[in-house]
This record gives sequence, C-alpha cells and structure tokens, in this order.
Amino acid sequence: MLAFVTGATGFVGSHVARALAEQGADLRLLVRPGSNPKNIADLKADLAAGDLRDPASVEKALSGCDVLFHVAADYRLWVRDPGEMYRINVEGTRAILEAARKNRLRRVVYTSSVATMGFGEPGTLADENSPVSLDHMIGPYKRSKFMAEQVAIEAARSGIDLVIVNPTTPVGERDIKPTPTGRIIVDFLKKKFPAYIDTGLNLVAVDECALGHLAALEKGRSGERYILGGENLTLKQILDKLAAITGLPSPKVRVPYLVALGTGVVDEIFTGRIRGREPRATIDAVRMGRQKMFISSAKAERDLGWKPVPVAAALRRAVEWFQDNQYA
Repeated sequence: MLAFVTGATGFVGSHVARALAEQGADLRLLVRPGSNPKNIADLKADLAAGDLRDPASVEKALSGCDVLFHVAADYRLWVRDPGEMYRINVEGTRAILEAARKNRLRRVVYTSSVATMGFGEPGTLADENSPVSLDHMIGPYKRSKFMAEQVAIEAARSGIDLVIVNPTTPVGERDIKPTPTGRIIVDFLKKKFPAYIDTGLNLVAVDECALGHLAALEKGRSGERYILGGENLTLKQILDKLAAITGLPSPKVRVPYLVALGTGVVDEIFTGRIRGREPRATIDAVRMGRQKMFISSAKAERDLGWKPVPVAAALRRAVEWFQDNQYA
C-alpha cells in the first residue's frame, strides 16, 4: 500500500507517517517548500514537493497512491491574516480531495478536530451528534476547520470513500512548532504560568491518536466522523500533572473570566498588532476557554476499537522532548 500523508513534517502528521511505516506501508509525504524536515528526517519515504494552495502540485504528487491521510492544517489561535488560514484549511482541503477523486484513491482519512463539535451545558459530554453550526465556531481556526469538515462531508456524499477523524488535544513528543497545547507545556516549564482559568480539555496521546487514524482507514464507515479522545481534564488538573512530572509548582491562583479576557485584549493589541508577534493570551483562546471541551469517544470505541488511555505518559514524553530540544 502506498500511503500519501500531508502534514507529515508537523506534530500529528509525523506520528501518522511513523505508524504507517511501522505497519509496513510505503510512504509518500507532501513537503511544502521551506518546511522544517526534522520530524521526518529518519523516515524512509518518497518526498513530494507541493503546496495545498497549488492544486496542480497536489494532483501530481498523489498520482499512483492508494490511500490519503490529509492531516495538514494551519493550527494557530491567532493569525495576522485569517485569509491565509482559510486558504490552507478550507481551499487546500477542497483541492486535495478533488485530486484524490481524479486519482481514484481507495480511501481518504481526513483529520478534522474536536473544535468542530457542539459543546452544550456544563457537565455534558459532546459527541458526534451534538447540535452545532458555523455560528458556534469562535475565531478563524475553528471556523476554517468547521468549513473544511463540511467540504469533506460533501466529498463523501459525492462518492469519495472518506472517513473523518476528530482528534481532541494531542500531546507528546515532536510538537515542533509547538501547537497551542504544546505552548502550555513550554510556558509551564519556563515558569510563565502564574495563574489559570477555569476551563477544561480532553487530552489524547499523540501516538495513540496516530493509531486511531489507521483504525479509521481499516474500520471506519465512509462519511462518518469519529472523535479520538483520551482524558477529560480541567486546566488545573493538567497543570497539577505537569507539576508532578517536573517538580515545578502548579499555580494556585484562578483568574476570573473577565480579567482573562482583558489580558487577551491587551496582549493582542501590544504583542500582536504593535509588535507583530503571536500573543501568549488571545481573545479567541479565552472565549473558547469559557466552555470545558469535554467529550465522549464512545462511537470510535464501538466502530474502530478505540481505547482511551491515560495521558500522564504522553505528558512526560512531551516534557522530556521539549527539554531535550531546548524549548525550555
């Protein structure tokens, strides 16, 4: 089997590529000019130069492949030009799915996000059937991923054999950028986490998440979405786990929502707009944090054989990787 993987130089994509290689698949990886190849330097793979914003390059790169894992996405909670995020996440998805159709690939696994789910009242768990619409999406990242997922759903309806996976919040090694979640760990290691807000996330070990992609390839039903989740944890519980791993103190001060929102406004103005750098606190991140993003993976457990596992070991690997690579 020749598997084509987008986003393999990134966090989740590199783990998907490694999981495929370990199961004996041949790899062709889409590599955007200028991307950091560190995560795939030791992989035996055919590297195809291309860009999701260039449909012709993607169509050519897909020629001869059997399956596609479309993992690549622009995952940031603040961007100077939101249009660029839509071009990559939405139009890039549209282009590669059209290329998959033209090349008659056997199956596509599209990596969406738990961010596209509907989160209701406190104490309830979101799942694939939770009511949601574009109006519920906060910020360009969530909006672009929701729109891209709709493109994927429509592609499946039009005849492409396509399964959607919705990872929650992956943690582990090789978070090269790092992702917004990786930045939480890095900031904790740098002792830049003096306080916390009352929010919650579902964390999933990134290597388990990669195996969930392979399970979707083999067992998923075309057109269906599958949440790949691990542990539902409050931010305070995550920080306490990091404290237990590192010996560093966990913050004890909880910041009220309005204070956090004000901090986000100030940070976006001075760090983002004036200094041109990504803010540590953003308005969208604070607004998202008002809801605990707790989920159920029951559908993936039933259909894919998915088994949620504790994330303590993945958090430890993340800490060690960030330290070994001089992030902190």
